[in-house]
Amino acid sequence: MKNLKILVFAVLLFASSMSYAAKVDTLQIASTAMGKTYKAAVVLPNTYAKSKTTFPVMYLLHGAYGHFSDWLKNTPNKKLVQSLSDQYNLIIVMPEGETFSFYLDSPVNKESQFETFITQEVIQKVDQTYKTISNRTGRVITGLSMGGHGALYLSTRHPDLFCAAGSMSGAVDMGAMLNRDSSAQVVKLMQPVFGDKSGSTEMYEQHAVLGMLDKIKANKLPLIIDCGVDDFLIEPNRELHRRMVYNKIEHDYTERPGAHTWEYWENSLPYHVLFFSKILLKNQTVTKK
Repeated sequence: MKNLKILVFAVLLFASSMSYAAKVDTLQIASTAMGKTYKAAVVLPNTYAKSKTTFPVMYLLHGAYGHFSDWLKNTPNKKLVQSLSDQYNLIIVMPEGETFSFYLDSPVNKESQFETFITQEVIQKVDQTYKTISNRTGRVITGLSMGGHGALYLSTRHPDLFCAAGSMSGAVDMGAMLNRDSSAQVVKLMQPVFGDKSGSTEMYEQHAVLGMLDKIKANKLPLIIDCGVDDFLIEPNRELHRRMVYNKIEHDYTERPGAHTWEYWENSLPYHVLFFSKILLKNQTVTKK
């Protein structure tokens, strides 16, 4: 009888914990710009359902060769994003960016307009669907690799949409991809974005975060950037850091042990959310005064 009571208590405790865990939605987002419908994963904190207040939103971008569900499937801890959503009372949105869009609006292909998709269509749909703080004071963005480039690129070009941004192992110098053994594959994969100029270093330089320092400085957005010391993208990230220091651009920059791996990004993401949480809390405190 005693063992049965313990078992019943354990089951009830488990059920209770499950009922208060973060919820994951799959949101269908129609893109007028591209004439397609894409999916986004949306994690809602456990307080969302019973709350009448609005919530801050973090946009979390995936990397190259990936899709919107990567952050939910590929981290060693499969509940990482949900636990961070609960811990910080934060809506986390993971939109589709396709395998090699780099979150750009292609100058040659109307079916690859991911800057417009994220900054207009995704944000609008999320704000219409959920109880969000629907202005820049409650909205941040970060991502890994291609998504790190995307987060810095989009926030730099649209400072009216975000109050802070981050990059994990970001491809901040897109031209560096052409210097690797897989450059021929990169040129092929980037053809939907750059067309016949997908092998042109000049085209990559025009869209690289590394060349956006003047705009970044003018925006004065809080930024958090990190990269693993064994990552193949460490040198472009170090160069971005050096240029930011030279230009007196305030930012949080960290190098940690690790490579271009999900183990590294699982370790990195909580630092980004902590960094953002302080800014979001300050913004809402100021807004309520």
